[in-house]
Amino acid sequence: MSPFDVNMAVDAGYEVVVPYCEVETAQVRGLVQDAIFSRGPKGVARTGVFIGGRDVVEAVDMLDAARAAMVPPFEVSVFADPSGSFTTAAAMVAATERQLRKAHGTDFAGKRVLVAGGTGPVGRIVALLCEQLGAKVFIASHRGAAHAAESADATNARFGGTVQGADASTVEARREQLAQSEVVLACAAAGVQVVTADDLAAAGSKLLVAADVNAVPPEGVAGVGVMDDGKPVPGTRAVGIGALAIGNVKYGTQNGLFVRMREAGKPQYLSFPEALALARELVAAKA
Repeated sequence: MSPFDVNMAVDAGYEVVVPYCEVETAQVRGLVQDAIFSRGPKGVARTGVFIGGRDVVEAVDMLDAARAAMVPPFEVSVFADPSGSFTTAAAMVAATERQLRKAHGTDFAGKRVLVAGGTGPVGRIVALLCEQLGAKVFIASHRGAAHAAESADATNARFGGTVQGADASTVEARREQLAQSEVVLACAAAGVQVVTADDLAAAGSKLLVAADVNAVPPEGVAGVGVMDDGKPVPGTRAVGIGALAIGNVKYGTQNGLFVRMREAGKPQYLSFPEALALARELVAAKA
């Protein structure tokens, strides 16, 4: 349970936040039933379960296990967001979709999307969401094609996608991928630059949007500042979206889902589809 998520829950109006650490999926049923049976049919409306961790597959498995543990009318809301990946990915995809429309009059349908640093929690969900919006998506890894394919295959197996792996282990391989892509979404660890200025120069004229979730210098995509939201990327016809522009949408999305869980009249089960729906509403409101 991250301090970030504890703070988010408090900001959303929760008065008591109790982290449970080192929890495995098999333990979810017991924890959930302890929570629901101690509150009563009316009290459960003021109780929620948040699932953190780092494993996107296990988080969704835990959400399913929590839902199966409910005994109506003893039923609470459940929100999964491991490492903030569901809300961050939703914010990144929604912000990119907005700039595709605003700057280029198009959307994700039929676009080739490269998710750089895409084998982590955020990258895997970004890839899945982009594919669901009609894109052809490639997860790139600096550790090579085999590692990228392994991550893509695991994502597809759990969520039913057709995401593919891509080699980014060498400069030549990375630039070959960039040259074919219309959207590049940088999801690497903080402080890791996955697209250099020279890479962008080799990207060609196809690139439409470059987005980056890294707020720690150096920027994940050279030339894309943390506050950029549609600013032209030097040397390309792409526009850039920076980490804080994405972060503002991510914050609003996570806060909004926490509030929904607390205020809804009936139990909510919240994952990345609900996060994307809310993120799209938030970016549409500021368009």
